[in-house]
Amino acid sequence: MNDNVSNGGAEERSCKDCRPMSCYRKEKRLPDECVAGSLDEQKIDECLDQYRGEGIDARIARAAAEVEGLYYGKLTRAEEIVAFANRLGAKKIGLAMCVGLAEEARIFSKVLRANGLEPFAVLCKAGAVDKGEIGIEDELKLQPGTHESLCNPVLQARLMNEHGTGLNVIIGLCVGHDSLFTKHSDAPATTLIVKDRVLAHNPAAALYTSGSYYKRLMESGREL
Repeated sequence: MNDNVSNGGAEERSCKDCRPMSCYRKEKRLPDECVAGSLDEQKIDECLDQYRGEGIDARIARAAAEVEGLYYGKLTRAEEIVAFANRLGAKKIGLAMCVGLAEEARIFSKVLRANGLEPFAVLCKAGAVDKGEIGIEDELKLQPGTHESLCNPVLQARLMNEHGTGLNVIIGLCVGHDSLFTKHSDAPATTLIVKDRVLAHNPAAALYTSGSYYKRLMESGREL
């Protein structure tokens, strides 16, 4: 593993610093400072217990592994979600949709219906509550001086809970709003589209170009 220094001190090393990634195929021995390699068997077994039996965690783990094994590099993510839903036995699929990706949500709804699934969508602006109601100052609105509804991921999740969705799909929720939605969703949640307004919803592009177009990502001391 590599030594890294951050803020004048030694940075805690983790899997990002490991080059051999021996835990995948176990073709080489685990590094001496492997994060998981030093765990006792009990801690690992406690995790494995979550993946065994007929509990929801076990069903998700098996469904995800089956989809990966059967379709890796063969299906689009939209198709993988359908395959995952089928293996979970989820028929009603909640769509936590951003107002800016409404058309994408409509198209995905057609995909779900074509595959015998029932979409149930809730818009991020559901409830139509102005941002000022939670203390957001007017100058922080995109259009100051107007009614501007706050994103309401808690309401999105609660409506889906009430309507009995078996799997919820995030379609472009903002950073942080997706966290709240996932926290309050009773059904398992997965993501179809990650919002990135600048990069056409492809956030990985910033990482790929961090040595050229997006060097600013590496600049320390920036106020964000």
